[in-house]
Amino acid sequence: MRLRALLDTDALGLELLGGEDELDRTVRGVMTTDLRDPSRYLSGGELVLTGLAWRRDAADSEPFVRLLVQAQVAALAAGEAELGNVPEDLVAACARHRLPLFAVHESVAFATITEHVVRQVSGERAGDLAAVVDRHRRMMTSGPAGGGPDVVLDLLGSDLDLRAWVLSPTGRQVAGPKDAEPAPTAGVRAKLAAEHLAATRTGRRAPHRVPVGSTTYSLFPVRGRGQPPATPPGARAPQGAGAGRDVRETVLSDWLLVVEADAGDWAEERLDLLYGVTQLIAVERDRRDAARTVRRRLAQEVLELVQTGAAPAEIAARLRVAAPVLLPGLGAAPHWQVVVARVEWEDGDEQTGRVAQTLLEEMLVDPHATGPEQSDRIAVAHTGEEAVALVPLPAVSSEHDGSEAGVLAETLLESVREPLSAGLDGDGRVTLGVSAAVHSAEGLRGALEEARHARRVAAARPGRVCAAGHQELASHVLLLPFVPDDVRRAFTARLLDPLRDYDRRHRAELIPTLEAFLDSDGSWTRCANRLHLHVNTLRYRVGRIEQLTGRDLSRLEDKLDFFLALRMS
Repeated sequence: MRLRALLDTDALGLELLGGEDELDRTVRGVMTTDLRDPSRYLSGGELVLTGLAWRRDAADSEPFVRLLVQAQVAALAAGEAELGNVPEDLVAACARHRLPLFAVHESVAFATITEHVVRQVSGERAGDLAAVVDRHRRMMTSGPAGGGPDVVLDLLGSDLDLRAWVLSPTGRQVAGPKDAEPAPTAGVRAKLAAEHLAATRTGRRAPHRVPVGSTTYSLFPVRGRGQPPATPPGARAPQGAGAGRDVRETVLSDWLLVVEADAGDWAEERLDLLYGVTQLIAVERDRRDAARTVRRRLAQEVLELVQTGAAPAEIAARLRVAAPVLLPGLGAAPHWQVVVARVEWEDGDEQTGRVAQTLLEEMLVDPHATGPEQSDRIAVAHTGEEAVALVPLPAVSSEHDGSEAGVLAETLLESVREPLSAGLDGDGRVTLGVSAAVHSAEGLRGALEEARHARRVAAARPGRVCAAGHQELASHVLLLPFVPDDVRRAFTARLLDPLRDYDRRHRAELIPTLEAFLDSDGSWTRCANRLHLHVNTLRYRVGRIEQLTGRDLSRLEDKLDFFLALRMS
């Protein structure tokens, strides 16, 4: 704002004592001081307010004014409350140095002037920044020349004095300003992500204000382009074009903008600007998601080959294509691990494979890494209900077998358990299983089964977010490949042939029902929803299975026998 605008505001009670020719100077801020030398706290462009407590005699005015001029302040405003009027020696010193001087009536508080200046300057800066953000948005929409979200976060810092960061739903820092100030710690970021997920799940209006110690943060959701507002669980979704989505479709994948400020009393213009910033960041979010298309397709192709029993040579050929994409410049063929993830809601009516895919892509990134580089080395496919990740590991030397390398189940959860537990609280779970490293295509099918079984072990544990690794698997899984073929055939025929015969004669689908029941960990509700059956129909089918086989599916031993029979068949 201009000095002239201050003089024209009657409520401020300012009287011009000198510097009429300098009233077009720009005011960039305000500072109140009674220090004899306040220069170390000045950056230029300030309106300096003083009560004159620094002045002991007339000789003090000249050096005080000289210091202000050297600091390039915009003007000086002196209060009349201390001395009754502004001393002539101060008026003369300001005139010599062409520094505009105002007198502040004793009835006007310095806080009134400060509030007015800050409000006006912030509004003008917001308008300037909005124009910059709009230009940046156009650049990023047309190509990567805009520089990514770090640039706009730097603009927030330099133009509005707002420190801000972009976080993933697990609290990993995606982008931040390039200043020397430390970013929030990992613990603080996890807490902020947890608060964001919990607020989003309950449908609370953003921005979400979160106090952490003496600092208040404001959280703004970053939604994809063209993405309508989400509908909280249990709420009625709007109808027609652009209808709201169930919040569970994106709550575990949306980024958030964290601002180190309390937005509770912000003007609408500033809030609109921050929402504009989130839209700009969403462009980058969508771009990175699109960049994963090739890796997702490679993983999907490998998964389909493995599940359909393709020849190892065909699978190996696809892996040779994937390796340079995921680990460029590696040279030697890597080892591979398989990680399986499932997101489940209590009502069981969601196809959550895509949600699990996005979440698993995030969880497999080093939590201490920033930017997209690490996520560019992850390939995750999905089915209707689960996500499957192919994790490449650099080939280890012959002195090691690689058993200690790669992804560990508990390590995978260390940095994400708190935010995800908050985001899933009420009706959701995330379970993961991790295989051992395999050295060739021949071992990939076994690794997939191993990871899936480890996930079932995790699903049997309490808690919203659970994982299990290959080290925790029961010994029978490791022994299955060594069961003689005649024993395998006899065992599976005794348990499964009565069900197969019944299915052929009555088209009853008892075998698929048995598989779904075991895969749902014996949950009647989840299994019925998965098969699109009424629970009573499911109970009838399970009862028929028990009648035909003489087994009891409420007993762990019989469940285990059926599980083994299905795996060996």
